[in-house]
Amino acid sequence: MPTDQERHDQGMTVRRAVLGDAHVERSIAATTDLTADWQDFITRVAWGDVWSRPGLDRRSRSIAVLSSLIAHGHHEELAMHLRAALRNGLSVEEIREVILQSAIYSGVPAANSAFRIASEVLSATDAQTARPREE
Repeated sequence: MPTDQERHDQGMTVRRAVLGDAHVERSIAATTDLTADWQDFITRVAWGDVWSRPGLDRRSRSIAVLSSLIAHGHHEELAMHLRAALRNGLSVEEIREVILQSAIYSGVPAANSAFRIASEVLSATDAQTARPREE
């Protein structure tokens, strides 16, 4: 059984690969005494345990995450995970299909918001690299 430190290290590797170094560095820099345990928890559990499991590839995990975030209206996380989905290999066409599929089960207002957020993210992102466009 891996130690907490090994889980944290694995989680940090996956977190950086999925979200990008810049995002992770901002999260680390923003960590306070209040949020330190939370940052450690999400790194170990979400990224080290769940995202590292062998049952789904990262593309499939991104599809599941996008669907869930759309359904629950978590817009800030949706923007972040749209960028992650591109980094994980989803195409713009596949993202569009995830949002369309979500509309059937989560409702038109949820899909409207998701399309708006996706448009903003995609206009500011190079879909080939999933990195912000140069100014």
